[in-house]
Amino acid sequence: MKQIVQTGPASVEVQEGERPSPGPAEVLVRVHSAGICGSDAHAYEYEGGYDWIAMPRIMGHEYSGEVVEVGDEVRSFDPGDRVVEEPIHNCGECFQCRNGEENICQNFSITGMHRDGAYAEFTVVDPEFLHAVPDDVSLADAAITEPLSIATRAVLTRSSINPGDDVLVEGPGPIGVFTAAVADSLGANVLVSGLDQDAAARLPLVESLGIDTINISEADLETHANVRTDDVGFDAVFDASGHYTGVETGVEVVRKGGEVVVVGIPREPSEVLMTPVVRGEIDIVSSYGSDWTNFEQALRLMENGAIDAEAVVDDSFSTADPTAAFEAFLNSEVVKPVFRFTDA
Repeated sequence: MKQIVQTGPASVEVQEGERPSPGPAEVLVRVHSAGICGSDAHAYEYEGGYDWIAMPRIMGHEYSGEVVEVGDEVRSFDPGDRVVEEPIHNCGECFQCRNGEENICQNFSITGMHRDGAYAEFTVVDPEFLHAVPDDVSLADAAITEPLSIATRAVLTRSSINPGDDVLVEGPGPIGVFTAAVADSLGANVLVSGLDQDAAARLPLVESLGIDTINISEADLETHANVRTDDVGFDAVFDASGHYTGVETGVEVVRKGGEVVVVGIPREPSEVLMTPVVRGEIDIVSSYGSDWTNFEQALRLMENGAIDAEAVVDDSFSTADPTAAFEAFLNSEVVKPVFRFTDA
């Protein structure tokens, strides 16, 4: 089978490998589409925090596909079922897992990092981590279920926003775009901020979804926030920038009594002045990964048309040249590059 393998820092190759076989309690999935996300890009660069990944490694953790074979002990799925995988596998035994916090399991492992992933024509997975794709959701769209589930967790689980709230989303990468789309689906008044590097592709894509944007390389965010919110401030700020200044900026433009939800993971330490946070009773909360419910929420939002996945997905990148897709993502030329492994 064809597979995309990381062989070193910023080095990915298309190779031929053997089709895997499922064990008695496993499922073999024919991969339809598989996307690139921020963590994939960081792993591709092999930067600090990802340099533990053993190479060579078949990359990829957000994907959709069809079950083609099941082990003798599997009863939950059958050949022909359309599925997506929860790529963060929990141990089920640590305190967090027993406390209903599986997304922050102490002993988690990630598909495409701890074990071979879905940048291949076939992949093997424990059916415990699979979700059935609704009939009205195409496999091409379903490939973005995992990043969309991160957004549903940030908005629906970790925040307290309501229809009509003024919301800022910092960063128009995949998670930022999906977070904005989920907040917009609730009826919030959403603004997405970006930089000059986002002006060519990412901010225009957000605008095509009917969501307002601002390029803070050219316009002053705080002034814009005052005009937009009548000097009150945003009810909620979602920091999906992954930059250490994101939380600082969020605190500056959120209203007293508002909340800053940190979704992106900064590479450098942030320096947040706590005086306005305490005096303004501003809640700073974090949101990491997703759980079973968030995956189901993501699938239902696509099923009922609240999220236009097709507008975000870019499947023009060839599996024959994966480097081009990674570089385009890192250069902010695209929001969600997706590899297609089958035309069916």
